[in-house]
Amino acid sequence: MRWQRDDGYVIDDDPAVVDRDRLHVWLDTDTYWWPSGLRREVLEDALAHSLTLTAVDPEGTMVGFGRAITDRATFAFLADVYIDPDHRGRGLGGWLTEQFVAHPELSSCRRLMLATRDAHGVYAGAGFTPLAMPDIFMEISRPGAGSPAQP
Repeated sequence: MRWQRDDGYVIDDDPAVVDRDRLHVWLDTDTYWWPSGLRREVLEDALAHSLTLTAVDPEGTMVGFGRAITDRATFAFLADVYIDPDHRGRGLGGWLTEQFVAHPELSSCRRLMLATRDAHGVYAGAGFTPLAMPDIFMEISRPGAGSPAQP
């Protein structure tokens, strides 16, 4: 699927649109959620098993990205949402998130989740709220997994 705004920005769910080199640089060097870096082969595996949305500017350059880790039936977890700093402040992050929420492949998902340190307002605009029942969720946290330091 492909969506276009009046200002020429496009969001596309075709995995072939992802500029993998650019994405790897963004995630490996410019995100707080990959502080130890991200091995390229880990990124490739993640992309192969995710629903991806790519934001492209009017000139055809990838300027944003996000992926949903999902079974495409009951559950989706939004991850690696990133907007190029030169294109922030234009509503692209919110628009990208809204497209995930509305995406037909996620329409039967009973729960969509994400984690963020600093973009609560962006995600709230797409309908995300704090956990209704945080006492039922558990996790195993392995922050260094997938980094160049941990093969």
